[in-house]
Amino acid sequence: MTTTENGVDTAALFATIDAVDANREIAQFRFRATNTWISGTHNRSTIHGFAGAGQELTHTRPHTYDSDHPAILTGADHGPTGPEMLLHALAACLTGGIANIAAARGVTLTEVSSTVEGDIDLLGILGLDEGVRNGYSRIAISFRLRGDDPDALRDVVQRSSARSAVLDVLTNGVPVHVDVDAG
Repeated sequence: MTTTENGVDTAALFATIDAVDANREIAQFRFRATNTWISGTHNRSTIHGFAGAGQELTHTRPHTYDSDHPAILTGADHGPTGPEMLLHALAACLTGGIANIAAARGVTLTEVSSTVEGDIDLLGILGLDEGVRNGYSRIAISFRLRGDDPDALRDVVQRSSARSAVLDVLTNGVPVHVDVDAG
């Protein structure tokens, strides 16, 4: 296994890129999460199976995430809210990209941390003002990177931002189909 200081197996990374380039059909993935209501605003998502590279796959183990509202918003605070998990998803996607891109370019990482903040106005969510959006009005992420080349680190963040699936969905939108079986 070939790795860099940031722990990315660069041989596997480049082999994946070459395999997808050679057979574009294996680039199609479908990730999924299942969610179950517990009580009140408390619910639990499980992420385990997904389709990719022309086959059904699973993570090495199921990953579960509880979500709830804090007490001030009628919940019992069993976990972060959905909008807070979105902030986590953005940070996670960008950070994973930073690690891979740095490894692929031979850029040394010694530290990567970030803070993500999202501004939301409850007037929209609570239906008190139709002119206020339900979701975030602004999201900002601030990275702290350390390594041996500050300019290269800035470039890595820029490239990760350009390739981030989560950032793409947030900034460009995606059709979402909601189906209901209430029978």
